[in-house]
Amino acid sequence: MRKPQNQNLVVRWLRDALCGILLGASAILPGVSAGVLAVVFDIYQPMMEILTYPRRAIPQYWGRIPPLIAGWCVGFVAFAKGIAVCLDQSATVTVWLFIGLIVGTIPALFREAGKEGRTPGAWVSLLVCAAAVFGGLFYVSHVAHAVVEPNFWWYNFCGVLFGLSVVIPGMTSSSVMMALGLYQPMLEGMARLDLLVLSACLPGLILTVALLARLMTWFFKRFYAVTFHGILGIVLATTLVIIPTTYTDVGEVLLSALCCAGGFGLAFFLARLDRKIQNGTT
Repeated sequence: MRKPQNQNLVVRWLRDALCGILLGASAILPGVSAGVLAVVFDIYQPMMEILTYPRRAIPQYWGRIPPLIAGWCVGFVAFAKGIAVCLDQSATVTVWLFIGLIVGTIPALFREAGKEGRTPGAWVSLLVCAAAVFGGLFYVSHVAHAVVEPNFWWYNFCGVLFGLSVVIPGMTSSSVMMALGLYQPMLEGMARLDLLVLSACLPGLILTVALLARLMTWFFKRFYAVTFHGILGIVLATTLVIIPTTYTDVGEVLLSALCCAGGFGLAFFLARLDRKIQNGTT
């Protein structure tokens, strides 16, 4: 008979692999922040510690690193082509799936934000971050119409945006890429494993993560409630700004509702699984 501890390890491994897949997919889905999902899946802080203090953190979190990396690679590469196809079929339904996933995790995120109390400054941080992010993304999506010619340097800029979306929860890199006309060529390049696109994105991503990881860790240690409530505001704002407003027919509306419910159910399942693992009841 397998011991409960071993069962917990297997469940944790499978759970982390699934979270890695979702993180990889979210990195390329319009309007969805990989950093937000990392926060709500309880991966963000360990990830920041690994990036900031690798000698101390890697031995502590070593068991979680392989499934997360493997899942992320599968989600990022394999889903690139799949998401491209889904977006061609119905961008509305695809986005609603991830909206459901994010909404399902907001209650857990709210509890986590209040773990060290809710000061007036924390509520101000929530409101200011929500308003600033919503206004910025609305401007990029509906006001600015700049379109650029994709090349090596612009793909490097895409890597910077990917890095920002990892380190700063709520930063939606894909939305900015779409506004600049970079999203579709970047996604198609990654789907066919184009070396130009991949080699151009990686330097910007790695450099951005390396430079900002320590700063975000410092904010969490010094201003936990303010920082986390700011992240919550960003999550709410990015969720609102990506809600689709046009539909082709009633069938698309129904399918969107079904996918949203499915995403919510998946998030609910992962939250329950986390609590069971933490309580040692799996």
